[in-house]
Parts: sequence; C-alpha cells; structure tokens
Amino acid sequence: MIVEDSDVVRQLLSHIVEADPRLHVVGAVATAEEALRLLERLSPDVISLDIRLPGMNGFEATRRIMSERPTPIVVVSASVESEELPITMNALRAGALTVLEKPSGGDPVELKRMATALCDQLVVMSEVKVVRQRSPRRSVIPEGSRPCGSRSSRTPAATTYRMVGVVASTGGPRALAQLLEGLGGDLPVPILIVQHITSGFLDGFVRWLDGLGHLRASIAQEGERPEPGRVYVAPHGGHLEVEKDRLLVRRGERVSGQIPSGTVLLQSMARELGPAALGVVLTGMGADGAQGLLDLRQAGGYTIAEAKSTAIVYGMPAAAAELGAACEMLPLTAISGRLRELVRMEARVF
Repeated sequence: MIVEDSDVVRQLLSHIVEADPRLHVVGAVATAEEALRLLERLSPDVISLDIRLPGMNGFEATRRIMSERPTPIVVVSASVESEELPITMNALRAGALTVLEKPSGGDPVELKRMATALCDQLVVMSEVKVVRQRSPRRSVIPEGSRPCGSRSSRTPAATTYRMVGVVASTGGPRALAQLLEGLGGDLPVPILIVQHITSGFLDGFVRWLDGLGHLRASIAQEGERPEPGRVYVAPHGGHLEVEKDRLLVRRGERVSGQIPSGTVLLQSMARELGPAALGVVLTGMGADGAQGLLDLRQAGGYTIAEAKSTAIVYGMPAAAAELGAACEMLPLTAISGRLRELVRMEARVF
C-alpha cells in the first residue's frame, strides 16, 4: 500500500513499484485516514508511508497501524532537513522499520538508483514479522555457554566497566530511544553506537537522539576522546573504532554488509578494553555485531543481546545467540536497568 498525498508522487511511486516483478500495489491513497479504513480489507504486506499528510500525519498513522494491525512500514520522506524530520524520527520510534528519501524527477540515473533502493527495501521489509511487545522476561544465559566471568549465572566478575558499545539496525531508532531514556542522564561511562540508517538521515537522527534530553548525543569525530555520560554515533561511510583513549573513524570494506559495522566497533573494544567493555546487540536484520559480540565476550567483556520477545526484527540478536556471543538475552525494557547495574557495581569478590 502506498500512502502519499501528492498525486504526481503517488503516481510515480505506483509506477516504480509496479515495474518491479516482485511487488504489486494493492492500494494507493492520499491520506492516512483512508489507509486505515482500507487496511484490513487490502491486507498489505508492507506500507510505503509519507510523513507530511493532510489531517493525520505519518507519526500518528504509524502509531495507529502498529496498534490496530501491525504491518511493516517504510517511511518515504521528501526532505531530511525540514519540519518533516521530527515526525519521521517519531514514526520510527512508533514502529516504522526504516526511512528512505522520496524518489523524484530530474537526473534519470539518480532516479533509477533511488527507485531500486526503494523496491529492494519494500521487498525485504515485507518479509519482516512485526513482533508485538510483551512483558519483560527474566534474563537467560544462552544454552550450552558459560556465564561471563562469574561464579554464578547472574553475576559478572568484579570489574570496572569503562565503555558501552551498542549495535542496532532495522527498528533501532525506537529501541535506542527507549534504551537511552532508561539509562538516564548520569551514566559514568561513554556509549558508542552503530545504527544502520540511510545516510541522508544520520544528522537528523543524531539531533533527535540529542533532543530526547537524557544523554548528549553527537556524531563521533576522528581523534575524539569519549567522555562519560555522552553518546557517540558512528558516522556514515566509515568504521568507528576505539584505540587507547581515542575514537578512530576508518574507511574500509564493508563488514557483514555494513559500513559502519557494529562488529568492527565491538572487536576494537575487545582489543582495547577487554573485561572493561560492555557490548549490546539490538534489533536488526542480518548478522552485523554478532561476531564482534562474541569476540568481546571471549576477551572477558560482558555482552547482552535483545530477546526475541521485544526485538522488532530478531535477525542480529538471533545471530549473536547462535554464536553463543551473549552473556544474557534480555527484553529491551530490561537492558538499560542491567547496564546501569553493571556500570555502577563496586569492585568486589563474589
């Protein structure tokens, strides 16, 4: 289903989608209200949703869809620097899976590139099983693996944690917002984040995180010294790494199909910090972060992956679980509390 108020753009999107043999348009409407009326009858596998609509905007539409009939939503936004940006970010927080720039006329080569990217994302997202949120479950140690550096299954060895690394992809903006809110504003360690997101939306995404008002957020800079209580997001087109007490941004090949890659970040934390590092893999498609989480665990760090009960897309956490990379599989609602507990533990012998 396509939801777009501009007749011209709606026709363009319909033409692009119908030209792809993998896709078929079951409905193309101009308002969110009309989309909600037709949702049950048309039963789309995925929705292409504009943000700035007459009447109900894209954020409210996403919230309604996810509560009434959860369906994969791809936000298709016209501008990354306009008043649409906060609505776009809030739609992601409400459950939309990803955001893409809206294809437009002009350069035929660029239009073809954007059309291909749109169709590829619609196909992939149509296969996502949107997971409803459930009540938190107690932590679980992956079957067949030893607890991380501890004599009991719940307690890590006495240590002083110095940094948290977090990896997220599809569904990540919502998960990260909830995680950072739960951590509060006085965390005594820096947080490094790799979030896979369309390049044009990265600056706005980081400003949105910073505007949540819990922890200051910025795009990581080469040579920067990470400070406690601050959030550093990997920039587009480079891998974020840690070396000694500085941040490095390095160009290179894609790892797990991604640049920046969460595995690269976590592997650097394993090398530089070992038992003093905490690693987290959240919702996302693919397997990025899984190998890095395993390397961090094997270096003595403490590792957490999001449980299936709350992950919007269970791909990356599942890959981590299959490798035995996670000390704990926790629902999203429990991860921030666990991190606070770990970084505030006084060194003691168990």
